[in-house]
Amino acid sequence: MSKFLPISHYQAPLTDGYKLLPFRFTRLAGDDYVLTNEAGEPLVLDRASLHAFVHHELDSGSPAYCDLKAKHFLLDSDSSLPIDLLALKVRTKLQRLADFTGLHIFVVSLRCEHSCPYCQVSRQSDDRVAYDMTTETADRALAMVFRSPSPAIKIEFQGGEPLLNFKLVRYIVGRADSMNQSHRKDLQFVVATNLALLTDEVLDFCELHGILLSTSLDGPRDLHNRNRPRPGGDSYERAVSGIARVRERLGLDRVAALMTTTEASLSRVREIVDEYVRLGFHGLFLRPLSPYGFAVKTKWYDSYGADRWLKFYFEGLDYIIELNKAGYPLVEQYAATVLSKMLTPFGSGYVDLRSPAGLGIAAIVYNYDGDVYGSDESRMLAEMNDKRFRLGNVHNDTYEQVFQSENLLGPLEESFAGSAPMCSECAFEPWCGAEPVYHYATQGDVVGNKPRSAFCSRNMAIFRRLTTLNRSDPETRRIFQRWANL
Repeated sequence: MSKFLPISHYQAPLTDGYKLLPFRFTRLAGDDYVLTNEAGEPLVLDRASLHAFVHHELDSGSPAYCDLKAKHFLLDSDSSLPIDLLALKVRTKLQRLADFTGLHIFVVSLRCEHSCPYCQVSRQSDDRVAYDMTTETADRALAMVFRSPSPAIKIEFQGGEPLLNFKLVRYIVGRADSMNQSHRKDLQFVVATNLALLTDEVLDFCELHGILLSTSLDGPRDLHNRNRPRPGGDSYERAVSGIARVRERLGLDRVAALMTTTEASLSRVREIVDEYVRLGFHGLFLRPLSPYGFAVKTKWYDSYGADRWLKFYFEGLDYIIELNKAGYPLVEQYAATVLSKMLTPFGSGYVDLRSPAGLGIAAIVYNYDGDVYGSDESRMLAEMNDKRFRLGNVHNDTYEQVFQSENLLGPLEESFAGSAPMCSECAFEPWCGAEPVYHYATQGDVVGNKPRSAFCSRNMAIFRRLTTLNRSDPETRRIFQRWANL
């Protein structure tokens, strides 16, 4: 039995009353329900108003009726525009799909001089040069990069520690700049580094080519050094010194940091936030552990569940909102990503919150050995000897073979949340993503059983909290609007 009425139902003229346009609803708390239309715009109604609305009993003069009409949940005889406007908003949300792959990740080395127990990429010791990418592999990967139809290309260097193969980073940047003379892309470079090996040579090169740096900062000195050990026990000192050097040389906005939540972090979220404030950051990402690499082997991933992380996250989010109200502008970046989908007409480039999945469409990864993966998580899974999501190799496969691989097309087809069990009827579906690699890694299935999915339970809790907080007071609403429109 079809869930949808034929198109003629929506095209027929109205003489009186109103028709329902497609929407989903989910209970928040008490008698409150959140409704979302096809473009993901939210509206909260009480149970009585929702009941009256779906039974065509809502008075046309009521505030609820006006809100539902303004946000295209209903169609009446006064206007024929709602369907056209709704279609325009849906097209705007999905416009990134037409651009195709914008983020291209080069794993220039798996070597790293850190030995983080939660390392997701199964890094290798810093003397194992066999795990470095070669110039031949880099050239073949760059040829694929510039086949992308995306007008904006971001090349991100990852590892291991990419500065251990900085010679290749220099080569790729120079070669990409040269190729771009004819391709005319909006080209950007990012180096994801722990900053421990930062030198004046690296800073000179980053300044010359406008390169951004991304680093890790897990919190205060003792916590960071515990989470991210290295010879000499000075990971924190090198990271903080590196941040200061980058800012002094390149500018305050040329280095960003993110943290990873370990069990030792759970009781210290305020200290972690304070450390970011002390160092002058205006954004942080309260990120949970991922089920890949050493994080699984060392059992760090299993050290806490979704409930404990959510308690940590919500305490941190509340504290960040307090700081904003006290005058210090600070953004929790995951919340900002969700809010941009909730409160603006634009979609998100964040790979984990895309439907269909961002796998290959949003990002592509060229591993040190030339293997190609549709996401960083796919590459991490491969380092655990599971190459389920390997798309090909730059030495053996063409661009067409890589992007038409069944290892990409199959998961993409199944990752459309609008047709997935449980997701298809969830009010939060327009804000969420599919994450097929995560569900395969944790449940052995690219769709996954949503009631048992930590990804699902974390996101639903966050969506509920953000929806509730957005209605709590005008000042919080203004803060969220600013985050959503960054």
